[in-house]
Amino acid sequence: MKRFAVVTDSTSNLSPGLAEPLGIPVIPCTVHWGEESYLDGVTLDAETFYRWLGERSEFPKTSQPSAGAFIDFFQQVAQAEDVDTVLAVLVSSDLSGTVSSAVQAKARLAELRPDLRIELVDSRSVSMGLGLQAMVAKAAADAGKSLEEAVAEVRRCLEASHVLFAVDTLEYLFRGGRIGNAARLLGSALNLKPVLTIGEGRVEPLEKVRSRAKSLRRVVEIAESRLQGRQPVALSIIHAEADADLPEFTEMVAQRLRPAATYTRVLTPVVGTHGGPGTLGIAFYTE
Repeated sequence: MKRFAVVTDSTSNLSPGLAEPLGIPVIPCTVHWGEESYLDGVTLDAETFYRWLGERSEFPKTSQPSAGAFIDFFQQVAQAEDVDTVLAVLVSSDLSGTVSSAVQAKARLAELRPDLRIELVDSRSVSMGLGLQAMVAKAAADAGKSLEEAVAEVRRCLEASHVLFAVDTLEYLFRGGRIGNAARLLGSALNLKPVLTIGEGRVEPLEKVRSRAKSLRRVVEIAESRLQGRQPVALSIIHAEADADLPEFTEMVAQRLRPAATYTRVLTPVVGTHGGPGTLGIAFYTE
């Protein structure tokens, strides 16, 4: 029997094409659009989502998996993976109620399935800031490390992680209730483009600059200053669907940051609901 399984939620941007080969089961969050509800990345793909975002007048909303969904998910994973322990690395509790649902599920399973151990880690991040932590946990599991060692490695990754991104507008973060301290940038001139980060589990403002091109350059320049000459162990470029600036941004990241491994991921519908079209950035960690 394997020591433990590693799981995450769909805000990690670990789509089936990446998560399945890695062996990381993903529990989907939900996108609500009018009277309809869709499972993130399961019954609503990114291409359709971003097309609808431009076509529909209604604004989508999102919700975390329920405690009941987590109970079923944890038990299914334990059976499929033939394990008695599940390590869940989840989206920041300041951005979503996902951790809260998982805590409720863990308490209920302690009564229903005392043979099944559930370990929860609040990533304090989102998108591939979360996804990279889940990948670190899975690598530790595959290397035969203990659960405690894997959790320690995830926490080290958390401390060494950075998420930096530019958005065309703060409207989506504001309407989705995830704007955090970036609220103080609201009311700025329309041509100002915000550069943001995830800090202490929340969206935090860094700068506001006067053009899209400048905001993307600043994302890379800020990353350079944080790296202080080090090379990222892994880096993910995160973007909304069909971003015209992606090729140039990708080249700039490769030349100036020189990551050891690079993953390019489209923001899932749930994350895209809050970032909106034009969201483009990076998540990375160092030793």
